[in-house]
Parts: sequence; C-alpha cells; structure tokens
Amino acid sequence: MEAYSLTVKQKNEHIERTVKANSGKLLHFIRRFVKRDEEAQDILQDVFYQFVVGYDQIKSMDQITSWLYRVARNKATDNHRKMKPNSFSELTVNNSEEEPLMLEDILPDTNDLPDQELLKEVIWQRIEELLAEMPKAQRDVFTQHEFEQMSFKQIAEQTGDTVNTLISRKRYAILILREGLADSYNELIND
Repeated sequence: MEAYSLTVKQKNEHIERTVKANSGKLLHFIRRFVKRDEEAQDILQDVFYQFVVGYDQIKSMDQITSWLYRVARNKATDNHRKMKPNSFSELTVNNSEEEPLMLEDILPDTNDLPDQELLKEVIWQRIEELLAEMPKAQRDVFTQHEFEQMSFKQIAEQTGDTVNTLISRKRYAILILREGLADSYNELIND
C-alpha cells in the first residue's frame, strides 16, 4: 500500500497507530545511546516529527519501521556527536577484546557538513553494502546486537556460541565497517 494512495483520514489514522505501536520500543532503543531520559524523549519527538513531515516520501508502508529506527539512530548519533566531537580520522580502535565496539563509535561527524542528510544516507547505504559483504557470522551478531538490541548472552543462548566468540565477531564486523566507512568518508569529504 503506497503512502500517496491514502486519504487524509487514513493517513492520519495510520500515523497515529504507528506512533502508538512504536513509541515504547523506539524510546527503549534511543535510551541505549543517551544518558538522560529528557534527551531520549526529545529525540523520540524529533523522530516522530520527521515521520509526520516525511510520511509521503516513505516509499512503502513496509519500510516505516526500519525508517523510524534509522532516523532514531541518526538522531541519537547526532546527539552523541554534539557531546563528543571527533573527526573520523581521529577515532582510535579500542584494543580490549572484552569491550565491544559500537557502531556509533565509528560513525563520522556530519553535523558541520553541507548536505548532511544526504551524507548520512550515503553512509547508511555503505554500511548496508559492507554488511552484505562480510561473513554471515559477523554480520548476524552485529545486526542482532546493534539493530535488534539483543544482548550477547541472548545471542549466545540462541546460537550456542560463547559470549567471547560473539564479542570477537562483532569487533571484527565493526573493524570492517570502520575501514570501509573511512575510505568512503574520505572520498566524499575530499571530493
């Protein structure tokens, strides 16, 4: 069902249902990235504002949930970047095997760049390409931990792998993403 084929009433009802159905899960997701509840609430409001404003541009109703989570992650990452400004080239890789890297630790700061929304889309497209290219075991643990918010313990129970193995796989996935994103980011910024 395409967004543009809905009547105004259907559109408003769908927006309302979507907000109600996703508020709790999105807020929980956002809280993983911010310390204060007020910040999480503000980000959630921004996400739903963008949803209402951009509703007609979402290509299909099936894409709404992933769109909401992508916008929430972008907003949370922007919030994180405001607190801790770094350029992509200044990021260092933590050598501790026990402490897994997180995706937001390797995303470049796009806040001061022209066309930052377009750049974010390009970065997310590159992340999807890199995920498709990496070994399945690494991709699976990365997506389950980052996007599905599963703990390493939950993933271990599901797969039968040890938590340390899963942490190591996620670390390798992050390193692959970091290297691929650094190349893409440098190409985009230096062009």
